[in-house]
Amino acid sequence: MARRRRGRPVHGILLLDKPSGGSSNHALQRTKRLFDAQKAGHTGSLDPLATGMLPICFGEATKLSAFLLDADKGYETTMQLGVTTNSADADGEVLETREVPSDLSEEQFKAICQKFKGPLQQIPPMVSAIKIDGQRLYKLAREGIEVDRPARSIVIHDLQVLSFSGTTARLSVKCSKGTYIRSLVTDIGEAIGCGAHVAELRRTFVSPFEQHAMLPIDSLEAMATPTFESLDELLLPLDAGLAHLAAVSISTEGLATFQRGQSPNCTLLSAAKAAGEGLCRVYGEQGELVGLGELAESGEQVAPRRVLQMG
Repeated sequence: MARRRRGRPVHGILLLDKPSGGSSNHALQRTKRLFDAQKAGHTGSLDPLATGMLPICFGEATKLSAFLLDADKGYETTMQLGVTTNSADADGEVLETREVPSDLSEEQFKAICQKFKGPLQQIPPMVSAIKIDGQRLYKLAREGIEVDRPARSIVIHDLQVLSFSGTTARLSVKCSKGTYIRSLVTDIGEAIGCGAHVAELRRTFVSPFEQHAMLPIDSLEAMATPTFESLDELLLPLDAGLAHLAAVSISTEGLATFQRGQSPNCTLLSAAKAAGEGLCRVYGEQGELVGLGELAESGEQVAPRRVLQMG
C-alpha cells in the first residue's frame, strides 16, 4: 500500500521575518507545520543570531528556489569593536580582547569602511555551512579544527555607517550572493587594528523582494484558521522572483508536449531583463506558470528545464 502523503499541496512564496535564536531550518519547519504544507524549503540560510527576510518556498516553488539564491541581499548589522570570537558573532566564545584606538573618530571609521566597497576577495568564517573536502566548516570548528578556506569573489554594492559610538557601530550593507557579514565585520575590525564581531544582524531584503513586507511567525500563528485561507492569501505567486527572465506562452497542446519533456512552439511575451539569461518563464493559455524553459535560437520553440505539477 502506498504511503499517504502528509500535508496540503500548497504552492507559493512566503517572505518570513525570521526570529533570532533559532536556525533557518527550525524557522522553516515551524512555518511548514503552520501551513500544513506537503513540501517547503528556504532560499539561503541565516545565522541563528540573525533576524530578517527568509524566503520560504512551498510546493512547486521549491523547484524555482535555486534562481533566487543568486540574488543580491541587504543587511543591517551592529558590530562590537575590540572583541573577537570564534564564530565572529555574539554567539561565539571570546578569543581576544584588544583596545579600540582612543583617537578613532567617526570620520576615520567611515573612511576605513569605504575601502570595503566594491569587488572583494573574502575568506568565509570557520563557522559556516561551506564544505571543505566534503566536511562542513562549522562541524570542524566544533572540534576545534581550523582549515584554510579559499577566498571567494564577492561585491559590496553599498556600505553606509548608520551610527558610531567609538566601540560599536551600525552598518547598512548591500551585497552580492555569498557575502558573509561576519567576515566583513572581522575584516573591518582588523583594518582598524582592534578586531570586531557581529553583535546583531538583520537581513533587510533579498532581491527582488525589496518592496515586500516580511511576516513574523508570531503574526502568522495568530492568523491561523482550520481552513488556512488567511494564510494562503499571504503567499506570493510562483513567478514573484522571476521577473528578470524572458516569458513565453504555449498552447494547451504545447503544454502536453512540454510536460513530456519535448519542445513545443511558443510565443514570446517579454524579453529578458538581464543579459546572459538563457532561461525563460513558460506560461499556459490561462496565464498560469507551467515551468521554466530555454528558448531555441529561432525563438519559436522552448525546451523544458523545470516542469511544474500543480496537482
